[in-house]
Amino acid sequence: MPENSLLINVDSRGIANVTINRPEVLNAFNEALIERISSAFEQLSADAGVRIVVLRSTGRVFCAGADVGWMQRAAANPLEENLEDARRFASMMSTVANCRKPVVACVQGEAYGGGVGLACAADVVIASKRARFCVSEAKLGIIPAVIGPYLINAVGIRQARRLSLTCTLIDADEAHALGIVHRCVEVAELDGAVEHSVSELLQAGPMAQASIKRLFGQLQVGPVTGEVQELTSQTISRVRCGEEARAGFDAFLAKRPPPWAMLI
Repeated sequence: MPENSLLINVDSRGIANVTINRPEVLNAFNEALIERISSAFEQLSADAGVRIVVLRSTGRVFCAGADVGWMQRAAANPLEENLEDARRFASMMSTVANCRKPVVACVQGEAYGGGVGLACAADVVIASKRARFCVSEAKLGIIPAVIGPYLINAVGIRQARRLSLTCTLIDADEAHALGIVHRCVEVAELDGAVEHSVSELLQAGPMAQASIKRLFGQLQVGPVTGEVQELTSQTISRVRCGEEARAGFDAFLAKRPPPWAMLI
C-alpha cells in the first residue's frame, strides 16, 4: 500500500489532521490501513504537543468501510487467522475511541459499515448535508460486530438494531437526529464548522479532556451505584489536586485566560 494512504499533519496549535487518502477505493480500509490508523492514533495520543485530532478523508466518500478484497482474503483464512484479523480491527477502533485527545470526525460524504463505526468512535462529528450513512454489513452476509458497541453507544440499542438489520441508507439530518452526527452543515461550511469545534476544544484543559474521556469510557447508562459514586469521587479528587486545575482556578480568579487556552 502506498505510504500516502494515510496523511498526518500537525499544525502550530497542536491540531493533528489525520486524512484517509484512498479515494480510488472510496477510502475503504484493509489490513495495512488499519495498522497505520492504529499506529497514528497511538502516537498522537501519547504526544504532549498534540491537542486535538481531526479525522478526515479525501474524495467524495468519507469511508466505505472494509475493503472487499480484504474481506474476501479474510473469509478464505482459517478461523484462528480470522480471529487475529478481527482483533486488529477491534484494536484500531478502540485506539480511535480511547485516544487521550479529543477526536473530531469531518464527514464530507458517504460512510458505510466501518466508516459509520469510525464516526461513532469520534468525540465530535461534523457532517456535510450531502453525507449519507449506512450500516451495510448484512448486505454482504456479515455483521457489524466490531463497530456494534460504538454504534449502540451513539444511537441506542433499538436504533442500532434497525440500522443494522435493514441496512437502510440515512441522510445527514437523520444521522443528526439519531446522534451519529453532532452538527450538520452545507458542504461549503464544513471546514468552518470543524474549525469552530476545534476552537471550542482549545479552550478546555487538555488533562481535563483526557480525564473526561477516560472516566466516561468507564460509565454506563443506568443506576448510579455505590461503585460509580466511588469512581467519580476518586476521579474528581485526583483531578482537582492536579497542576492544571490549580492553574485553571488561578486564572479564573485573576480574570485571565488559563495557560492552555488559545485565543483565536
